[in-house]
Amino acid sequence: MVGPDARIMAMSTIAAATCSFSLPANPGRHSTRAPRLLLRPAYRRSLLAASPPPASRLRLRPRTSVSASPAAAERDYEFTDGNGEVELRLDIGKLGIESSRDVFVDVDDMSLLIRAKSDGTLRTLMNVTTLFDRVKSSETIWFIDEDQLVVNLKKVEQELKWPDIDESWESLTSGITQLLTGISVHIVGDSTDINEAVAKEIAEGIGYLPVCTSELLESATQKSIDAWADTEGVDSVAEAECVVLESLSSHVRTVVATLGGKQGAASRFDKWQYLHSGFTVWLSVSDAGDEAAAKEEARRSVSAGSVAYAKSDVVVKLGGWDPVYTRAVAQGCLVALKQLTLADKKLAGKKSLYIRLGCRGDWPNIEPPGWDPQSEAPPTNI
Repeated sequence: MVGPDARIMAMSTIAAATCSFSLPANPGRHSTRAPRLLLRPAYRRSLLAASPPPASRLRLRPRTSVSASPAAAERDYEFTDGNGEVELRLDIGKLGIESSRDVFVDVDDMSLLIRAKSDGTLRTLMNVTTLFDRVKSSETIWFIDEDQLVVNLKKVEQELKWPDIDESWESLTSGITQLLTGISVHIVGDSTDINEAVAKEIAEGIGYLPVCTSELLESATQKSIDAWADTEGVDSVAEAECVVLESLSSHVRTVVATLGGKQGAASRFDKWQYLHSGFTVWLSVSDAGDEAAAKEEARRSVSAGSVAYAKSDVVVKLGGWDPVYTRAVAQGCLVALKQLTLADKKLAGKKSLYIRLGCRGDWPNIEPPGWDPQSEAPPTNI
């Protein structure tokens, strides 16, 4: 399974984020080289207030993305998420470790490396390059309990429930729902095909309902989007999609793939009234040569606001497109959404309020109940 990193940076007062994503130079050719995402959170505040599930104790086999040695891959480990801390237990009884002096635990805020000296050889027992979330590395405690090595990590975001030790696809899809709190996700960008592929992958992963506006429109009109645009114009298609988005705005737990290009409502500055009801992810294919250039390109796009997609909460830059990497791109989107919601604990609640007040177009400065969008009265934001 591809395990990408991600690069994310807060961009504005609504905590938008950017994520640069590199794919092979030739998007039409499948490659065995995994794409890369670099994660660098610009800031984080308190965790989004959510009702967490009860603490769980899981006994799992480590994935190859967690373990760096064949020996470690054969052992089981136990993972426990308690209140404010997580605990890891590794079976070491068969390694012949004589004392705690033969064990080396290196941890920083986002990574964990466990090694042990056995039979004169220094073995890697576990190498987690990206923990599910940040820990207080200076407060790490580890000890040997009979045949197990026990590592106790203090969480920074104490209320955030960790499904597992690492930030894998399985962990993200299981853990992100506590942060989204039922708010839908909207996928926008110039390519309808990319939007739909990524939206369906995310929806399947997190257990949300996948919705493609193209399928709804084609079902209602019994004609293809391209044929409709040719006969009635792209403006007509965009207007119709806006009606669909209005209908979907009151729904929860959906991942909506929107139309790409000029025929899509998301490409129009005046059609975002209902898109703001969900967390919006902009998938943007970039010509940037590396992650740093892609990050800068995304920053300029959001700051300039020259295209309507810049209204999105999250920007994910793609260095090309290949369907084989759909899950990797979806994972990058979830990483970005996770950092976004952790950075602003009030954002999901604000989205919910915006929906309850009727998606009147006053995002992000929500007006009091009874405010009329057509009124010329001065704003009195709540």
